[in-house]
Amino acid sequence: MLFRLAADTLVLLHLAFILLVLFGGLLVLRWPRALLLHLPALAWGLAVEGLHLHCPLTDWENHMRFAAGDAGYPGGFVEHYIWPLIYPAGLTPQLQWLLGAIVLLLNLGIYGYVIWRWRQR
Repeated sequence: MLFRLAADTLVLLHLAFILLVLFGGLLVLRWPRALLLHLPALAWGLAVEGLHLHCPLTDWENHMRFAAGDAGYPGGFVEHYIWPLIYPAGLTPQLQWLLGAIVLLLNLGIYGYVIWRWRQR
């Protein structure tokens, strides 16, 4: 049970990281020092999407699930509702590139605005 809880926690952490990559630039608008957290996260997220790198959180989660022995009924809240948000069906390399480009353009716009605002002061 402890391994299953650890695996579910890793999935939630994975989702939180993805949300940071996607929306962390908005945090920078309010808290400029958040860029110290967001920029490395954004770089990693874009590298994973663009270069099709393997995320270590996935390996850790799979290890925990194996250690749990998949006891009980298959699946749960996390697998049912959160996992499809992280890995939607039909996610192709081309779609990953498109999503990565959208994230990059969105964040370039936000950081352009942040830099413009800093220069106005």
